[in-house]
Amino acid sequence: MLLSHQKRTITDLSKVFGLSRRTIERWFNDWAVGGVDSLPILPGRGVKTRLKGYEEEIAKLLEVHSRNLKNVLLHFEKEHNIKICKKTLQNFLKDTGL
Repeated sequence: MLLSHQKRTITDLSKVFGLSRRTIERWFNDWAVGGVDSLPILPGRGVKTRLKGYEEEIAKLLEVHSRNLKNVLLHFEKEHNIKICKKTLQNFLKDTGL
């Protein structure tokens, strides 16, 4: 918004941010409709977890391995070819309540 106020064109802004012209136009349209409320990132954005649908299997593995997350990570890498870090698994457990 500040660069636009400085009379920068949409084409110029798209080059500055490395985004398409349409994205910049969408930002301005959202700003015109919602003002400051259009700025926050909405929920649901970002990378989705690869563990969706494996909740029961994870719960069983946690019972067997006494909540040792390293063994759960190794199991998913070996059996399902899903490689994730410990923090991702911790976040998944927290989000699902396991």
